[in-house]
This record gives sequence, C-alpha cells and structure tokens, in this order.
Amino acid sequence: MPRATTFCLAAIPLIQLAWWAIGGNLGINPVETIQHHTGQWGLRLLLLTLAMTPLRNVLGKPWPIQIRRQLGLWSFTYLSLHFASYLVFDLAFDPVALADDLVKRSFITAGFLAWLLLLPLAATSTRGWQRRLGRRWKRLHQLVYVASTAGCVHFVWKSKVEETEPFVYLAVLLLLLSLRHPVLRRRTAGRLKIG
Repeated sequence: MPRATTFCLAAIPLIQLAWWAIGGNLGINPVETIQHHTGQWGLRLLLLTLAMTPLRNVLGKPWPIQIRRQLGLWSFTYLSLHFASYLVFDLAFDPVALADDLVKRSFITAGFLAWLLLLPLAATSTRGWQRRLGRRWKRLHQLVYVASTAGCVHFVWKSKVEETEPFVYLAVLLLLLSLRHPVLRRRTAGRLKIG
C-alpha cells in the first residue's frame, strides 16, 4: 500500500505538466516552465529520498525504507526529463554545445554531475544488483550525498541572488546530512528510547 500511494503521489507533478501542455498553459516561456517544474520536483524527491532513513529512525517504522527506492527512481525520472528538455530545446542535441556549456557555465557542470552520479544508482537500484554488488552496493549508493549536493549547488548557481528557494533546499540538505552524523544519530535514538 505505501508503494502504490507513493507511485500515485509522485506521478502527480508529471500529470500536472502534461495537463498544462495539453491545455496550452505552460506560460509565455514553455521551455522554462518544463525545465523548472521537472528540476524542482526532481530535487524535492531526491531530498525526500534522503529523508527516509532519518524518518525511519524517528518513527521506528519500516515503511519509509520500503518507499525510498521508488522515491529515488521518481527523482531520477524527473531529473532525466529536466536534462532531456535542456538537451532538446536549448541545445538541439548538439554535443559540441553541451561540451561548451559544461566548460563555460558552472551551474550546468554541477547539474550534469548530479545527473551523472544518479545514473548508476538508478541502474543498480534493484535487489538483484544489491545481491551482485554486496558491500560495494552500499558504497556506490553513498554517491547520492554528492549528487544531492551538486543538485542543490546547481539550483543555487542558476538562480538570481534575491531568490530564497534554492537556499531553502540547501538548508534542508544540510539538515538531512547532519542527521546522519553518528553523534546526532545516537542522541535521536536515546531520546526515542526515553520517550
């Protein structure tokens, strides 16, 4: 049941985007709307994926871990759509233009790095790959921390100085990473036992 609910909820932004496109409601800059919507939801779901382990620790329930993989795959889907829309609409599939952007525009470099790091994580997210890789699977999937940092940096560098939203995402990321620190983890567990 949690997986089915997660699937339906995570699909809503994609359905919303399709509905806007069908109705011609993508605004005066449709490409920007598509890119912002997919990038924003990709990053939100990535941070939500990172929140599942601390949430499991706090609640003492297994369901956050049961939906973590699905959240991660949905995040990768949205971020792939974000990257694809940039490739199609901005670059017209021109690899030379992509290479030029990667060298000259740091926010593109950070975003591409985030997507590139998530690619092997999505490809090896199944139980079969987990069994094949053994301990290496966990080490590989720790790249999600670097990818999420690169994603937040991409958003910050791309935005205007006065925009606060990218810094909210960065603050949430820093909080989620700090909750993985052994000292904070022990304190949280201790409080739960006392309560």
